[in-house]
Amino acid sequence: MTPTKCDDDGTCCFFIKTVDEVNSSHVYNMYTHLPSFTDVNFFYRGTMVKSWNKFCYQGGMLEVRAQLPRATSCNRQQQILSDVARNLDAWEPRASYFSASMNRIWPYSYDECDADVFNPSFQRISACDDNPGYGLNPNQGRGAPEIDVLDGGGLAISSSPQIAPGIPDDYDFSLWIRANFIDVPTAYYGKERGHKSWYQGLRYAANNYCKQNAEEKQDYATFAASVKAGITENTCAVDTCPASGDVNAELSLIVGKGKDHWGINSNGTCYPLINSYMGSYLCDPDNMFSKCASPRNESTTPKSNAISAFNYQIDAISSKLAYISARKNGYVRWMLHGEPLFEVTTDSIVNPLYVIFNVSLSSSWCATPPNPGKECRGDGKDPVTNVICDSFPMYMKIDHIRLYQDLATDLEADNYMQVGCDPASHPTQEWIEAHIDEYEDNDNKWEEVAGKAFCETSDDCTIGGTLSRTALKTGKLFK
Repeated sequence: MTPTKCDDDGTCCFFIKTVDEVNSSHVYNMYTHLPSFTDVNFFYRGTMVKSWNKFCYQGGMLEVRAQLPRATSCNRQQQILSDVARNLDAWEPRASYFSASMNRIWPYSYDECDADVFNPSFQRISACDDNPGYGLNPNQGRGAPEIDVLDGGGLAISSSPQIAPGIPDDYDFSLWIRANFIDVPTAYYGKERGHKSWYQGLRYAANNYCKQNAEEKQDYATFAASVKAGITENTCAVDTCPASGDVNAELSLIVGKGKDHWGINSNGTCYPLINSYMGSYLCDPDNMFSKCASPRNESTTPKSNAISAFNYQIDAISSKLAYISARKNGYVRWMLHGEPLFEVTTDSIVNPLYVIFNVSLSSSWCATPPNPGKECRGDGKDPVTNVICDSFPMYMKIDHIRLYQDLATDLEADNYMQVGCDPASHPTQEWIEAHIDEYEDNDNKWEEVAGKAFCETSDDCTIGGTLSRTALKTGKLFK
């Protein structure tokens, strides 16, 4: 499922194979009443590759050159992206996707102790704990924030950090009744709710590798006047809203000078959009809170006491490579060929991160496979479905994944730019060893693996050729 193959030009890449194949698993479901074993059918099989508890990092630039899978019979142009991966994922106390290691851990980034703001019992490793044990630092909130470098979903891609706890209840996005865009019209919602939306000053920039469209060009002066006066229409247009559709976006100059502003499509090229998916609400199976997806009915369903109680909002702050500066004045920035697309500040995302890259299919995402919940071809009578299913196996193709860090000695004191899954700033190993049953099962045992080699010469940055072909130079070693 994860072969390494070489193209005709001698370029060798790592492949993740996805097939339409029926498999059944007998699993224990803690979310049923009462918890019990159940059979689950899977109609596709893929692969997840991750560096959990092997290679972790804080801060740096993660660069990935990859090609997403596609149906080979489609005429649509292949998506070839030079700075993408499936996920940058969380810190070590979460092994995707074992639920026991995720509950009250994922995707927490909270490192405060204030019971008036958030119930500390809902966070498994809380800053309110003076003696957490397991080698953890006292009074340090820990969790597993997630940074999606790229989530591909058909015609759209999503890039976002996922964090918890999320927005307060009175900022709930679902309360924006009849809104086509958040805070639009600005005057109406300002009066209706008395405050703006929770997230302010997100930074969006153009993808200037797209073809220009004169009708999409924006002028900063015209747009800034519109925002200052207040948007009165119940929708966004080129001359009224930022190109992202986020009316609370940052509008300053991108590099502090010149003509390019965050949020303004001055070239009329492609532009990232604020994502309609803003997160979800997580609960334990016994929870009766109204915001839970399936609140327990006390009159008909007894408590199972299967897991500890929790309920909290997770936020996905999204737009359509990431640079992570892990410090109080840091940021997460998504870039394409070195140019920014989207940026958020990261005052609290300082946990060691590990890397995930995988291909998965779901009926819950915007691009669903044929016949969700059934075999790919269904009854085999739909010619369009058959063409899609004939395209399996599909492959995600990865040329390289590289991490760059600034390890100079003159960095600011709160800069966590380092590698390691058990750093003194965020110790982890004792916790994992004491809870190893939450990170493995009989079919997926934790094993130490070979690897962790470092580049010693420029040849280590080269994709090897053959006797008849020249090797492809993809980098140069700097010491």
